[in-house]
Amino acid sequence: MFGTESSLSMFLNTLTPKFYVALTGTSSLISGLILIFEWWYFRKYGTSFIEQVSVSHLRPLLGGVDTSSPSNTSASNGDADSSRQSVSECKVWRNPLNLFRGAEYNRYTWVTGREPLTYYDMNLSAQDHQTFFTCDSDHLRPADAIMQKAWRERNPQARITAAHEALDLEECATAYVLLAEEEATTIVEAEKLFKQALKVGEICYRRSQQLQHHGAQYEAQHRRDTNVLVYIKRRLAMCSRKLGRTREAVKMMRDLMKEFPLLSMFNIHENLLESLLELQNYADVQAVLAKYDDISLPKSATICYTAALLKARAVSDKFSPEAASRRGLSTAEMNAVEAIHRAVEFNPHVPKYLLEMKSLILPPEHILKRGDSEAIAYTFFHLQHWKRVEGALNLLHCTWEGTFRMIPYPLEKGHLFYPYPVCTETADRELLPTVFHEVSVYPKKELPFFILFTAGLCSFTAMLALLTHQFPELMGVFAKAFLSTLFAPLNFIMEKVESILPSSLWHQLTRI
Repeated sequence: MFGTESSLSMFLNTLTPKFYVALTGTSSLISGLILIFEWWYFRKYGTSFIEQVSVSHLRPLLGGVDTSSPSNTSASNGDADSSRQSVSECKVWRNPLNLFRGAEYNRYTWVTGREPLTYYDMNLSAQDHQTFFTCDSDHLRPADAIMQKAWRERNPQARITAAHEALDLEECATAYVLLAEEEATTIVEAEKLFKQALKVGEICYRRSQQLQHHGAQYEAQHRRDTNVLVYIKRRLAMCSRKLGRTREAVKMMRDLMKEFPLLSMFNIHENLLESLLELQNYADVQAVLAKYDDISLPKSATICYTAALLKARAVSDKFSPEAASRRGLSTAEMNAVEAIHRAVEFNPHVPKYLLEMKSLILPPEHILKRGDSEAIAYTFFHLQHWKRVEGALNLLHCTWEGTFRMIPYPLEKGHLFYPYPVCTETADRELLPTVFHEVSVYPKKELPFFILFTAGLCSFTAMLALLTHQFPELMGVFAKAFLSTLFAPLNFIMEKVESILPSSLWHQLTRI
């Protein structure tokens, strides 16, 4: 025993400062190379190489369960529309559930003194109105000529005055539409004006339908009259929904979708989904999703989160994170979690609003898909439906953050959808009133532990090498003291063993 101690002491005393410099320098070089490789692997594949090897090879040997295969299977099955879908990165869409300016937005302004709509948002609405409600032949009808100028007016009062002037000349559907949207202070008043607009709109539609083949001018008139009629019927259905006549609203929406199946620009199916959820008619909701949640059709937060809600509804009332961690997820629970992950990847801003971790504001008239504006618009109307399903929000709370462990990094690579647009935040700041609302931004993926560990190890060993080179004697003393302290417990154990065992036996063991 004493011979071993003396040999160790002699070995430490013979080490020169050059050895410590070489040791720490080599350690720093190796850890630096590991850091560079880890960083390159993380930038290319979005995960840590050491972590992946641990999970893929060591965890199965230790009895762990790999839960990544179901999500990989689902990625390859149907929702890999990321590579097929070529979309404009920051295309702004009309909010299918947008509120009424006079009866809702203006009332909010009167109460709070805040403007819920931005200039950019209202300017987009003005462009929409000019596209849908005007045509080149408006100068032939005096009322339509006045309304063509009215839609271009920036001053709301000037628009309302122009609409009244048009009605003084003749019955005009678009004039009634403008008054219903901007002058009516209640939904009941707006509904009355839309019913008047419907009577005039149907007459104009039937007249232009008979003349549409007589030339390009008549065809443009018919296209305009069709847009006006569809808009009026959709807003009447929304009035019925807001006034509590939900079944009537559902019937009106279904009839409208049958009558004009090609006008998908209004996204009437999203209004229908919300009304069916209010009726708790989940079978019909599933039927609508089966038609519109298709790989070839554009997705939305309403489509993705409604699909997740239906799958969560099947398991959420009995879901327990503790029980799931013990026994693993069942097939139905796995389907629900995958649906939530899919929805969160499409729009990662929605969960914080659904879980009431972030305050809501009135939704804008236009939304940016996958952006904060779409998340606000969806949650504003659908939060009540999530609350109505027992345990659905609890399941969302337990699982939604797991999505970001699957999304590749950087954002140029998507998992189930096309990559998250980098310009979304900028566009949302134009659509949302940033004066009293903090725009939600895409969650940044944190660096893996092993990259931080190797970075710290590399820095520490490099610092030791520098100090050893500058102060060799002092660092040699510190190194000997550190090694002596490190081996002190081992020396203590050996002394105890030597005192217990007979000296002859210990002699034989040392010889071996």
